[in-house]
Amino acid sequence: MPGDFSRRHFVNLAAGAAALGGPLGRVLGPIAFAQELAAPKGLPEPVVPVETRSVVSLVKGADRRKNITEALARIDDQIRPLLGRKKYVVIKPNNVATNRQLAATHVHALSGILDYLEPRFKGPVVIAESSAGDTLHAYEQFKYTRLPSERRSQRVELVDLNREGKYVPLPVLSGDLRIDRVRLAARLLDPDAFVICAALPKTHNVCVASLSVKNMTLGAPLHNAPRERSWSDKRKYHTGVRGTNFNIMLTAQRLAPFWGATVVDGFEGMEGNGPAGGTPVPSRIAIASTDYIAADRVAAECMGINPLWIAHLQWCWQVGLGQYDIGRIDLRGERIADVRKPYRLHNDIELELRWMGPLEEIERPLG
Repeated sequence: MPGDFSRRHFVNLAAGAAALGGPLGRVLGPIAFAQELAAPKGLPEPVVPVETRSVVSLVKGADRRKNITEALARIDDQIRPLLGRKKYVVIKPNNVATNRQLAATHVHALSGILDYLEPRFKGPVVIAESSAGDTLHAYEQFKYTRLPSERRSQRVELVDLNREGKYVPLPVLSGDLRIDRVRLAARLLDPDAFVICAALPKTHNVCVASLSVKNMTLGAPLHNAPRERSWSDKRKYHTGVRGTNFNIMLTAQRLAPFWGATVVDGFEGMEGNGPAGGTPVPSRIAIASTDYIAADRVAAECMGINPLWIAHLQWCWQVGLGQYDIGRIDLRGERIADVRKPYRLHNDIELELRWMGPLEEIERPLG
C-alpha cells in the first residue's frame, strides 16, 4: 500500500541526494532531505474517486518484441471489447530524441505491438508522433521506415503530426499563471482511433519519471513543420515544476477519453539525466494496461521510484483518469518485487520534488 511504500524508498534517494550537494541535501542529509520533501505518507484525497479496479500485465523476458506481444496478450480480454469498436489504430511512440535509440521507442517494440494486432484487428495502423525534432528523421534513424513494406497486410502508415498540422486547442497555465493556448494533434483525439501508447521507463528532468502519461501529453502538442516559421507549443509546458505537472494533468484530461491501451517497454530503460541524456538500465520487462495511470504506477514501482513523488500521476488519479492505488490494481504475470531495479534519479531531483512543499515564489522553469 502507498503508506508502506514511502519509508523504504526514501533510502533509494540517498545516493542521488548526496551527489546533488544542494542546500537542503547538505544541511539535512540525504534521507532527512527526502523525508522533508516527501511529507505526505499516502495518496491525497481524490476529487473524483476511482472505484473500479484496473488490470496491469507485467512480463519479464530475454526478447523485447516477444515481451511486448505477451504483455498485450495477457490483457487481451481488456483490449478486445474496445478495439472492436474502432476503425483504425494509432500507435504513439516516444521520440523525444531523434538521434539516440536509448531515448526513443525501439522498432522491435512497435513490431511487438503489430504482432499482437495482426490476428485481432483488420483495420489500418498509423504510427504517429510529434517529435521535439524532425519526426521523419527519427523514423528513418530508428528504422520505422521499414515497417510499411514489412506489414503491407496491416496497412501501416507513418505520420508526422507536425507536418499533418491538424489540431484541437487546449487552454493551459502559463509560467506567470495566466491562460495560454496549445495545439494538440487532432489525430490523438479521433473517436475512430484506438490509441496505443508505446512508452519507455525513463527518469525525467521535471516530472521525476517519464512513462505513458508523459509520453502522450508532451507528444500531443505540435510545433512548426520544417521550413515554417519557428514555434513550439511543447515549450509552453516548461514552466515551474507545479505548472508543468498541472498542465500535463489538464492535457491528460483532454486526451484520456481517446486512450486505448499502453505498453511500457522496459527492456532497456533510462536512469539519471533523462529523458534524453541518461544511461541504460537492462530491466528486461514490459508492462501493459488499458489504464494508463495504473500502468505508470506499476512502472514507477518497478523503477524503485516512490510513486508519491510523481505529481502529474497523482493528480490524474485525483481527477478520476485512472487507478493509482496499488491495492486496487490486479497484476498479471511477474511480481513487482521480483523485477524491481532502482533507477538513479535526475541530478535536479531536489528541485523536482519541491512541489511537495509550500509555494513561496514563482518557480523557475526546468527541463
